[in-house]
Amino acid sequence: MKKSALINSELSYLVATLGHTDEVTVCDAGLPIPDETQRIDLALIPGVPTFIETVKALLGEMQIEGVIMAEEFKQVSPEHHSALIGLLREEEAACGKTFNIAYVPHEAFKVHTQNSKAVIRTGECTPYANVIFQAGVVF
Repeated sequence: MKKSALINSELSYLVATLGHTDEVTVCDAGLPIPDETQRIDLALIPGVPTFIETVKALLGEMQIEGVIMAEEFKQVSPEHHSALIGLLREEEAACGKTFNIAYVPHEAFKVHTQNSKAVIRTGECTPYANVIFQAGVVF
């Protein structure tokens, strides 16, 4: 059995196969996912798993260097946005790197998800609780 925290086989495989600058989206239950993009659907019921729990699990395994969010996220759902920023600051401190954080309009965000290697759907029902992570390197 895998020893590290992330035991979901699809997520573990995804992280293991990422290259530098590959992108992964973590989204709420409502974000449209392009047909041509791999969907890893974790949603069970509304709110399970949460967006923040899923991000925390993913960041435990994935080195990131870039983050993209919708501008609307910080305005409409400030508590979730602040929680995500807190996790990112913790991760920056842990890895000794600073992440490039960018904001785009939600419509542009949805289009940008087409570049993701996979979209991870959570049970989150908070508006705009979506993020795109750009893979970094551990060296």
